[in-house]
Amino acid sequence: MKRRKIAIAAGLCCSFFLGTLLNLLFIPGFDHQQRWRHQRLESPGQRDHLSVDPSLLFSRVSDRDLLQQLRERYEEVVRYRQQPGASAAAGRLARPLERRLMDLAQNSSPDQLQAQQQQQGHPGFHKTAAGESTLVFSSPASAFRFHSLSLGCPHINNASSVHYLGSGYTKAVYKAVLNDTLAVALKSVDFGGHDMENCVKQYGTLEACYRLASYKLVKEMTLLQRLQHSNILKLYGYCYQDSNNIADTLTTITELGSPLEMIQLLQTSWEERFRICLSLIRLLHYLAHSPLGSVTLLDFRPRQFVIVDGELKVTDLDDASINETPCSRNGDCFMEFPARNFTLTCSLEGRCQSMNEKRNLYNAYRFFFTYLLPHSAPSSLRSLLDTVVNATGELRWGIDETLTQLEEVLYLFKSGLYLQNVTQSRTSEYKQLANVAVPDENYRCWPSYHHEGCLLSVFDLNEAMEICDNHSQCHAFVLTNQTTWTGRHLVFFKTSSNHMVPAAEKITFVKVTG
Repeated sequence: MKRRKIAIAAGLCCSFFLGTLLNLLFIPGFDHQQRWRHQRLESPGQRDHLSVDPSLLFSRVSDRDLLQQLRERYEEVVRYRQQPGASAAAGRLARPLERRLMDLAQNSSPDQLQAQQQQQGHPGFHKTAAGESTLVFSSPASAFRFHSLSLGCPHINNASSVHYLGSGYTKAVYKAVLNDTLAVALKSVDFGGHDMENCVKQYGTLEACYRLASYKLVKEMTLLQRLQHSNILKLYGYCYQDSNNIADTLTTITELGSPLEMIQLLQTSWEERFRICLSLIRLLHYLAHSPLGSVTLLDFRPRQFVIVDGELKVTDLDDASINETPCSRNGDCFMEFPARNFTLTCSLEGRCQSMNEKRNLYNAYRFFFTYLLPHSAPSSLRSLLDTVVNATGELRWGIDETLTQLEEVLYLFKSGLYLQNVTQSRTSEYKQLANVAVPDENYRCWPSYHHEGCLLSVFDLNEAMEICDNHSQCHAFVLTNQTTWTGRHLVFFKTSSNHMVPAAEKITFVKVTG
């Protein structure tokens, strides 16, 4: 058994080492990484589909399919920018041309829009002098500008410590330091990503495929600016620059967060895990009642979130949607998940009732609540937390009811009322020593705020003494001057008090009986 554990540990260490080595070898700086991936697309083995004569490509039916996708992405961005209810800053347009674009999309008939779009930047086919059809589109830079943002191209050009963080189907993400002080995340279309590679293989046009992918980035920027909430990542700025022989490639500048690692979260204190779940339900409550309508996160996975100063924030919004599913009967309102399925009500308006909200809530249950909420919670709160988990897992509650219950849990925890139903069994007496601490003599407990000692949060002195009495190793504890996000005090529990040192604003309690 011991050899097996050693072999498993060695395998994990080897995997971690190889992963780190590969990252170091294949993660150059921001611009270099994009250039390397662009060169890979143009390598001799893959050049055939890029070297076809454009006039032949644009006459194929498949290009009309690409055009349709470009149109749909463009018009989706227009809808989000023009959706009623946004702030004036988010709704302002940069130039008369942009306002004409939006007015055309909103007010013109399809025929009028088709006739004018070639001059306004809307994707479309254009007849050349020789009578050939050519695909015409412009970059988002000519149609979409964002205001009230403080950072732009000059800041990116002077960025330092740029390195690659990761990528998904569409975007690559980099970390950079601006002005030697502010760490940010830079997002751009990943030329070597799934979306770009599949599109280029199918349609053979790098620029049109880039435009198609970049509209997802513009959509995300639009939503980040229009949806203002403490649990949504902040958009700091953006930059259009020529890159990879393509005009106006887009880079967005956002708040930087730490990746959400579920395995690490499971090892943290219940208080921190509860904070993550509370952050999430507050976010989903806002999305259910946002100025744009009910917003659903179609690609709802832990990797779409980051941690910023202990708070959960959503970072990817390019797959968000405000469209409730149309229906003619309840059977059209079918939601399928790996573990179970649900059928919702088709409303009189012909929309699946609360489907966006319910989809978000069930995903919160299956990815977060079921793992993070009940385990190692205070015993007097577990019944209430189990009720929350069961109700969300069965979709018996909506987001409003779930938020109300979790806010109640927070109130009970912060106020110490959860301790009223706990039987006090303390029998030991403690001697108080002011302005001293015990630097060593630690023991480990779980869950702890410190990986080499037993550091827990308590509501008051009585709870600290109760914990020490219940830990057989504990013979002293140090009340620190630090507090958690709920205002609870952090306490170090110790095996003895043989060696004490002066420490301002700390109080040591030594067990003298019991």
